[in-house]
Amino acid sequence: MSSVTGLRELNAMLQSLPLKLEKNVLRQALRAGANVVKAEAQQQLASHGNVDTGILSKGLRVSTSVKRGTVTASVKAKGEHGYIAHWIEFTGAAAHVIAGKNNGALAFAGGVYRSINHPGFKPKAFMRPALDGKAQQALIAVGEAIRARLTKEGLNASGIEIAEE
Repeated sequence: MSSVTGLRELNAMLQSLPLKLEKNVLRQALRAGANVVKAEAQQQLASHGNVDTGILSKGLRVSTSVKRGTVTASVKAKGEHGYIAHWIEFTGAAAHVIAGKNNGALAFAGGVYRSINHPGFKPKAFMRPALDGKAQQALIAVGEAIRARLTKEGLNASGIEIAEE
């Protein structure tokens, strides 16, 4: 297993910043790391054959927040097909019949039907493998973003190297 070096030095520099600037730097940096994981999750979806329309893949969003002094970033499935991400990741779906409400018609794939037989599917995780596979690269992206922002703010962070051991 590899490890990332140079993060201790970056943390020392962050501690010397005003609190508001520190939060902004961390939000930007964590967003950069989460974008690495998001890109890998999109790749995982495509490699599993779960991308018919690409709507779920395009609906993956990165968000950051600050609560009680703690800065966090997350990758979430949002949008039109965001609700199926949980099924793809964890549970899958058993074969079942989808019927129109009150014996009504369903419009599907250019046709109109009373019911549709859904074949079901097995779960194929994409978020957890994305995090597991790209954690080191995400940490490096966070460190590089912090270093770049500190340099932009006029602090000399050029001597700090962020790399895998």
